[in-house]
Amino acid sequence: MRAVLQRVTKAQVHVAGELVGETGKGFLILICAMGGDTEVQAEKLAAKVAKLRVFKDEPGKMNLSIRDIGGSALVVSQFTLAADLRGNRPGFSTAAPSAEGERLYLHFSQALENEGVPVAHGQFGADMAVSLVNDGPVTIWMDTDQL
Repeated sequence: MRAVLQRVTKAQVHVAGELVGETGKGFLILICAMGGDTEVQAEKLAAKVAKLRVFKDEPGKMNLSIRDIGGSALVVSQFTLAADLRGNRPGFSTAAPSAEGERLYLHFSQALENEGVPVAHGQFGADMAVSLVNDGPVTIWMDTDQL
């Protein structure tokens, strides 16, 4: 699985003008299931996200996790993270098929909740408008193949 984590002070996702998910201080997580990904990878990624120390402590060092600060996450499906850029028009054939991608997206979200992080969602497969206030900015790319 691939994910882009953005440390945020707030983030929202709208579908057709309606708010479907939001978070305050925490992460906006854009996530993509790749072909061949499993529940084990979703759980491994969720555990890493929950423990990742990128929030500031009292002296201003990035020493705290999202759990340490009582933060939450907005998880948004993002199949374009699977982009193959060999040509000028990206291909997305390495992304998991839609049904599998949705299942793993939901499994990741549940695994993150099981790690003690409150989770809000986008709407899988929808044309979403995502807004955020990036804190730092801190943006981290993760791939379970590299964890």
